[in-house]
Amino acid sequence: MTTVIFVHGTGIREREYNETFQIIEQKIHAQRPDIKVSPCLWGGLGAKFNDNRASVPLEDATLALSQGEEDAEIVLWGQLYRDPLYELQLLSLKPIEAGNPFGEEPGDVLQSRVASLTPASQLEAKLQEAGIAEVFEPAREDVIHSEPYDQALLTVSESDLSEYYPPIARAIVAQAMFISEQQEKFPPILIDAQLRDDVVELLTLALTEAELGLGGWLLKPLVGLALPMGTNYVRGNRLELTDKVSPMPGDILLYQTRGEKIRAFIQQQIAQAEPPVVLIAHSLGGIACVDLLVQQQLSQVELLVTVGSQAPFLYEINALYSLEYGQLLPEHFPEWLNIYDLRDFLSYVGNRIFPERVQDVRVDSRQPFPRSHGAYWTNAKTWEAIISRLP
Repeated sequence: MTTVIFVHGTGIREREYNETFQIIEQKIHAQRPDIKVSPCLWGGLGAKFNDNRASVPLEDATLALSQGEEDAEIVLWGQLYRDPLYELQLLSLKPIEAGNPFGEEPGDVLQSRVASLTPASQLEAKLQEAGIAEVFEPAREDVIHSEPYDQALLTVSESDLSEYYPPIARAIVAQAMFISEQQEKFPPILIDAQLRDDVVELLTLALTEAELGLGGWLLKPLVGLALPMGTNYVRGNRLELTDKVSPMPGDILLYQTRGEKIRAFIQQQIAQAEPPVVLIAHSLGGIACVDLLVQQQLSQVELLVTVGSQAPFLYEINALYSLEYGQLLPEHFPEWLNIYDLRDFLSYVGNRIFPERVQDVRVDSRQPFPRSHGAYWTNAKTWEAIISRLP
């Protein structure tokens, strides 16, 4: 029986690993139920504070991410992940038109539809599938009680009423995702762009029968304003931020200096598995597997799949632990499939570095970086490449 072992990347601990492992197991068993999928959770050997964070200075700090120019949709969601009210802020900048003093204002119509919406069965089912059904109502309340929303209502006119529904739908969905992350929950919608877009479309349809899409006024300033407008960042004191961000760089530094324990742990999981063995390794896990398979002749491993990994990059800059630049991969090294995404700036290609020893496959998550780095597992192209090569 073929055994697939999933080796995770940097910064991952038990909760996040188990959620990703379940997705991988479901994707494989949907097409190959005969395959055993086994865990390789090395995060317990990863970086941790050994002296109660005594090295951290107690000052307030904030984090910011820069983002280059991408197509409008990717830029838009990149900003909404940081500030769910971003589009509503843009709409609030529109000129306020004179209303009808004797009739109902368009903003009142808009507010009534948004506030009174009860998800029908199809939308409710999609919210459940996305994992945000429980936070949908709090997210809507957060949006409709926000200042950008109130200001946007003042700018709506009868002629452009339909332009406001998609941004409101995206704001509610983005806020639901934000709440989930704040609660340290990781529903499928966080990494599945198609599922995210399906929820937005159904929510928009529930609000209006109008044509979907970005309004003409909104589209033009979108890319130019994407960077400076973010306001709803997660802020906290230095200790809280360090706790959140330290596992990722900490694991990398630890592996580069004392990675032998991690490699030994992976080798132990391989030894216990029924051959033939396939390693699916993400990010730093891919580096560790490459190092291990260069150093050790593990004949039971027939295929290495690296996903969003940096081994070719480290080799090119002569920083790969197991192989100095200029040396060839050993003959015993197994077949190597490398999956990358141009939107994932932590993924690299291997065929030009190791000619005829690596097969590169490109996928597109339609997610902005850094979310693109973890979005491979719900991408159909990822599994098309992997399933067809499993022994």
